[in-house]
Amino acid sequence: MAESMLGIKRSHRCTEVRTANTGGEVTVMGWVQKSRNKGGIIFVDLRDRSGILQIIFEESDCGAENFAKAEKLRSEFVIAVTGTVENRAGNINENMATGAIEVRAKGLRILSESDTPPFPIEENSKTKEELRLKYRYLDLRRPDIQRNIMVRSQVAILTRAFLAEEGFLEIETPTLIKSTPEGARDYLVPSRVHPGSFYALPQSPQLFKQLLMCSGYDRYFQLARCYRDEDLRADRQPEFTQIDMELSFVDVEDVLEVNERLLKKLFKEICNYDIQLPIQRMTWREAMDRFGSDKPDLRFGMELKNVSDIVKDTEFAVFKGALESGGSVRGINAKGQGAMPRKKIDALVEYAKGFGAKGLAYLAINEDGTYKCSFSKFMSEEELHKLADAMEGTAGDLLLFAADKDSVVFDVLGNLRLELARQLDLLKKDEFKFLWVTEFPLLEYSEDQDRFTAVHHPFTAPMDEDWALIDSDPGAIRAKAYDMVLNGTELGGGSVRIHQSDIQSRMFEVLGFTKEQAQEQFGFLLDAFRFGVPPHAGLAYGLDRIVMLMVGADSIRDVMAFPKVKDASCLMSEAPAPVDPKQLVDLGIEISEEVNSDQ
Repeated sequence: MAESMLGIKRSHRCTEVRTANTGGEVTVMGWVQKSRNKGGIIFVDLRDRSGILQIIFEESDCGAENFAKAEKLRSEFVIAVTGTVENRAGNINENMATGAIEVRAKGLRILSESDTPPFPIEENSKTKEELRLKYRYLDLRRPDIQRNIMVRSQVAILTRAFLAEEGFLEIETPTLIKSTPEGARDYLVPSRVHPGSFYALPQSPQLFKQLLMCSGYDRYFQLARCYRDEDLRADRQPEFTQIDMELSFVDVEDVLEVNERLLKKLFKEICNYDIQLPIQRMTWREAMDRFGSDKPDLRFGMELKNVSDIVKDTEFAVFKGALESGGSVRGINAKGQGAMPRKKIDALVEYAKGFGAKGLAYLAINEDGTYKCSFSKFMSEEELHKLADAMEGTAGDLLLFAADKDSVVFDVLGNLRLELARQLDLLKKDEFKFLWVTEFPLLEYSEDQDRFTAVHHPFTAPMDEDWALIDSDPGAIRAKAYDMVLNGTELGGGSVRIHQSDIQSRMFEVLGFTKEQAQEQFGFLLDAFRFGVPPHAGLAYGLDRIVMLMVGADSIRDVMAFPKVKDASCLMSEAPAPVDPKQLVDLGIEISEEVNSDQ
């Protein structure tokens, strides 16, 4: 039977009890990690969020009644123990923070009993994620998950303190807003008071934080909940938290400078890692050319090389066809992998096909300097030698080539270098390589929509020197946009915003908006711009992604208390779920069965 806490009060968390407390009396409370009855003496590992403390029960110390209760203890019972702190006599456990001491129990209360849990509460659990997420409240008891959640809390606290010191004001923005057509799909919320109308949950506080700059608040930040109805992956969830900020009277350099200092503080405090400032920068164009990605992982080399000029006269149809259609031939050098078995190379070819490649060409350089090549009959020995030299290939290397339009080649080789790095164990989680990627394209042409779309959003400012191209070559305009990349993951990004009404109007025209459409979607922002708007810029980080990389987790699910799974459902609460039909009537909503088009 569960007992109450009446008359007792916890004096310490488990690992707050140290050798300095030896001889003193403490009261500790927590969960039974395990209990071992050695006949006449019972050892209990007591766990709370701070860690584990060993408790000893002997009848001569705690009395017959308490000893009898101790004999019943099982994993996950919640107990309160009062006892005396002792040094462990020659039996120190170096693997525990409290390994030099133990508590000899005098009193015991069983505050709550527990059924046998469906899986062990232990670090680095091998239990399937689906089962752990169904019982997430138990999974959250695991010490490694608890450490992750506590790191997340530390990051939030440090961020608030740093930004407040820098003159930022924490201001909340609405979570029931108007839906906008750009970006990912919105989560919609029907309005009962306005039948047929819907709110959207915010994908970001973008428009409101710009309005706050119009309102004169100068520097804003928020740990903002955001929502995107999009397909999930390891670093993406339908609801997540952004460290969101906006600054007035600034340009690119000002935003990057304050954020470099923020990141330096966070990684020093949390990881004891010194970020060297200034952080390396790379233009979007250079990142794509060298790494095939706008979020390159700099922990290893294997950079892309453009060999189009070297093979421009080849009769190899794959290379020739790509070049004739305006594409390119590029390769990567997998150093020391020249002896890779054909079966593994074939697996890489199949992997590349998943990113649009029709195939991969390869050239292996044997230890004796001869070649093993998938296209050798189309090129002379001298041409192969020039190609190998262009790739900085030496004996024992494996050269892999993709030929297609640039976007496909970048996607294929950018992902292939990451896959090879995984296979070769080149991705060290305790190594942090930061990078600013700058000067993104402002616009990209959408074949599906037959118009230009904004690479970031319609309010991103162009590079001043490029704006003259708006009529002749909009796709060549660079943006005052910047992303912070760490180890191949985009931590966050932002841009300088357009604050000139004529440029904003022209941007909407290029994006295919009529004046009426622009006013309908963004009227409240455009109206605000009529009354004096300061130059402003902003940035937002994914808090979950920062913490994921700090703690070396493989997924942001491991740093969020109650995450969703791939279909955006919660296995624990079973959300989303049907609702009471009366609620739908109140909202004027009727659910119709999906019509089978085959019938």
